[in-house]
Amino acid sequence: MKRAFERMKSRWGVGPLGVVAILATFSLAGSTVVYLGHPVMDLVLPSEVPTPLRVPLYLIIMFPLYQVLLLAYATLLGKLRFFWEKEKRLYFLLRRAVVGVRRG
Repeated sequence: MKRAFERMKSRWGVGPLGVVAILATFSLAGSTVVYLGHPVMDLVLPSEVPTPLRVPLYLIIMFPLYQVLLLAYATLLGKLRFFWEKEKRLYFLLRRAVVGVRRG
């Protein structure tokens, strides 16, 4: 466990409290999405909708919500800059995957 903690400190370029704040941010955002998942989906879709349709819609709806929650919790825990850089990288990766690479 100690080696994993040291690797996170080194990879992320933060101190011990920074690692704790980052892990707490991931934990809080993930827990909140799980907690809100069912009520949000019930608002969007009736419960009679079959699971094969519900699962992709859940991912489409909850993924952006998770990203917003991640930034909100990161702000509260003082790690917005760290997570904002990760979000920008994710945005460009998703954009490249959806739009494709332009050839010039």
